Amino acid sequence: MAKWARFLQVSRSGYYEYMEHQEKRAKMKEELKQEIKRIFDESGGEYGPDRICGILRKNGYKASYKKVSEYMAEMKLVSIYNRHKKSRSLTNSKKARGEGYPNLVVKEVVTKPRQVACSDITYLKSGEGWLYLCTVKDIITGEILGEAFSENMKKELVIQAFLNAQARNKLEPGSIFHSDRGCQYTSKEFMNLLKMYGIRQSFSRVGMPGDNAWAESFFATLKKVCIHFRYFATREELKQAVFNWIHSSYNSNRVQKRLGYVTPREYATSLMKEIKAA
Repeated sequence: MAKWARFLQVSRSGYYEYMEHQEKRAKMKEELKQEIKRIFDESGGEYGPDRICGILRKNGYKASYKKVSEYMAEMKLVSIYNRHKKSRSLTNSKKARGEGYPNLVVKEVVTKPRQVACSDITYLKSGEGWLYLCTVKDIITGEILGEAFSENMKKELVIQAFLNAQARNKLEPGSIFHSDRGCQYTSKEFMNLLKMYGIRQSFSRVGMPGDNAWAESFFATLKKVCIHFRYFATREELKQAVFNWIHSSYNSNRVQKRLGYVTPREYATSLMKEIKAA
């Protein structure tokens, strides 16, 4: 040891201190890598460096995005969220381009859960053919309030999705239901159903797909994480996979950066407690 101390031009006590410091750094690095791997595995391979970094900081670890990215690369951990596929628009709004389809959300100050819900339809592929999914989502918490599946895109699909949302997470009279101007949402049956519940109906403006970005972002996440690069032999198999992911993962276990790295359900519960206490 004395030889190495002379070689490094430090005292023996300084050399021992240096070696101890190196050992601590190596141990801390290994512990951090294990925690990164644990979070990544528990997410089912969904979380990337940004989300993992946020969870680590929330749990008291000192971690930078650069460091987490570096350690994930060393362990060859790649989020399935980075895979990409293109989607196409489904709903047809050609018959709803006149007056009478207001966008109420642009003027609404949204402060609490269930105040505004958005909805849209997407298509999912199985070995038996297409399966269509309609969701109802709370725009402030991101929670999926209800969903419905069908082999076609008729108005009954959005009616069932809304009724499922009402059964699980009731929208109070005066709340807003927002969607694009697709014929399913502008059908007399659906519009009358919302009126019966006292819910105000809102629509995206023509040529403004960003008006319903909340729904689009959920579908993008769903497809990247749960659908793309997987094969589902039957519609029922596909339906069960999506249903389980929404209710066992997305709503209750998948943290979101914009919510402060908590889940939609946790955020909704916390927000309601704050509102009641105010």
